[in-house]
This record gives sequence, structure tokens and C-alpha cells, in this order.
Amino acid sequence: MSRKGILIIVSGFSGAGKGTLMKELLKRYESRYALSISATTRSPRVGEVEGREYFFKDIEDFEKMIAENELIEYARYVENYYGTPRAYVEEQLEVGRDVILEIEIQGALKVKEARPDTLLLFVTPPSAAILKERLMKRGTETLEVIESRMRRAIEEASGMSHYDYLIINDDIDSCVEQMHDIIQGEHHRVFRNNNFMEMIQKGIVAELHPQGMKGDV
Repeated sequence: MSRKGILIIVSGFSGAGKGTLMKELLKRYESRYALSISATTRSPRVGEVEGREYFFKDIEDFEKMIAENELIEYARYVENYYGTPRAYVEEQLEVGRDVILEIEIQGALKVKEARPDTLLLFVTPPSAAILKERLMKRGTETLEVIESRMRRAIEEASGMSHYDYLIINDDIDSCVEQMHDIIQGEHHRVFRNNNFMEMIQKGIVAELHPQGMKGDV
């Protein structure tokens, strides 16, 4: 694969179906996408494997990564650090895989500021009523937690306008294909194809002057 991959951030409301969407996208197009693996200072849970769910670090190592600018973004939640290692992402992009980060709005905007070519996608259900219904159907959270997530959704909704595309997750199959089409179409954006444009310009000059005449385009 000769083209370089695109860095993609997927955000959305809790209950919007981001996890299911990402899982299905990677299942269908495994060779094209890589889901970024975060580093964290929290302890591994039962069944979690180093380099699969997370890169597990102690606080000293994580803070060294911060100091040496080895993270694209990071945050601290409940006494633990979470962040996106730069090396893994760059490695995947260079081999042509589109890398997906599933992070919150604040982190997404920081990444966009540092890397303006990042593609931002926001996943939302078709309506607020459906969002609440999906949270209720989980059956794993109290009404108090659900209300807390809905209040958080108010804040998150105010940041939707900063994203490049909205993904309305109504039907999972069509939603996966819509997301895939958006990402693949992004590869054809003019600003992502400077090398190709330069090659075409030089090729036209060469065809116009086949005897080897040189001139500026």
C-alpha cells in the first residue's frame, strides 16, 4: 500500500454505539484500519493483555513519555493516566493503515490543533430519546448514572460542530459502510495528494519536452 494512512478520531455520546461500530468496521476491513492502543498507568484487569487492550506503564515511565513528547494526547482520570503513544500511530500510518482513536472531545480538539489533517467523526443516535433508551437497555447502570451520562451528553453536544462529519448510528450495517466511505473518500482530498500532484506536473513537462529540456512548472 503506497499511500499514507489517515489519523481518524471517533467521539460520541455514551450509548451511541461507538464500540460496536468500531468492532464491525475493523472486522469488515481489517487490512485497512488499525485501532490505536492507549497507554495507561492503571493495573491490568483479568484477561487484559499487554499491547492488546493497553500498553501498561508505571507512573514514572508515563510521565517520562509526556516529557519526551511521545504521546499524541493524554489525560488523567481517577488518579490514572491514559494517552496515545505517538510511535505506534506513526508506524501504522506509514505502512498505509488508517488509524482510529476513540477519545473524548477535549482530547480530539487537542489532537486536531496539533495535527490539522486529522479527520474528526462524531457518532450520535438519531434522537435524544433513542440515546436514553439505549442507555436504559444496557441494564448495567443505575438511573442516577444514566442521568449523569445524559447531562454529560449536553456538554458533548455543544462540541459537535467542531467535527468534520456526523455519523448517525441508526442501522449498524449502513453506518459502518457510511463511515468506511467517508474515510476512503478522504484519501482523495487535494491537500492529501501533494506528492501525486507534483509527479503529474513534472510528467506533463517531461511529455512536452521529451528531449530532456528542463524548466520550471
